[in-house]
Amino acid sequence: MLFTFLKAQASSLVASATDFGVTIMAVNLFGWWYLAASIMGTVAGGVVNFYVNRKWVFESESTAIKWQMLKYILVWAGNLIIVTAAVFVLTRFFNLNYVLAKVLSSVLTGISYNYIMQKQFIFSN
Repeated sequence: MLFTFLKAQASSLVASATDFGVTIMAVNLFGWWYLAASIMGTVAGGVVNFYVNRKWVFESESTAIKWQMLKYILVWAGNLIIVTAAVFVLTRFFNLNYVLAKVLSSVLTGISYNYIMQKQFIFSN
């Protein structure tokens, strides 16, 4: 169980790198509004996270990939709402830099909500 948790955290790091890379590039290279960039980054990271978690972390051999994808989308929509709301609140009302706000909200959401939902609901086989 501990090994699965550690693999999930490694997967989360890869997904987070994708998420933050897309977010920062969208803001700094393309001039996007930080919240729109954060949403796009979260979606990109989610795609990476689903694939890595299905294949490596939870080693799912289920043929019901469409059902897993649907459940993942539902969970990831919750993640998207939580992270986006937290980024907005932390930047708007606490004057944090959008990157720091995204780091804080993503880490807290990742080690709590995401891991539990993926292990118990999406990839429970």
